[in-house]
Amino acid sequence: MIKRTNDKTIKEAVEQMLNVYKLRRRFDETSLIAAWPEMMGKAIASRTTQMYIRERKMFIRVDSSVVKNELVMIRSQILDKMNERAGNKVLDEIVFL
Repeated sequence: MIKRTNDKTIKEAVEQMLNVYKLRRRFDETSLIAAWPEMMGKAIASRTTQMYIRERKMFIRVDSSVVKNELVMIRSQILDKMNERAGNKVLDEIVFL
């Protein structure tokens, strides 16, 4: 099979589309919210009642003050882990509600 120079993989085409239509940040934000249960585990995910991202800040509502306090203490590690997962700096801050 001969590959022409302008042929792209589906992944390359999707990446290009996300960048052209300026959807990259929104896609990364949605991916991080979807990955929360996998990244933090079922116990924390089950206590999470609301998540959203506004202006590079992730807001997370947790229904347990004990879990919230523990998450606050490791906030910077969570932030690093989230940005690493996204492959670039998507979040500047995490706010626990």
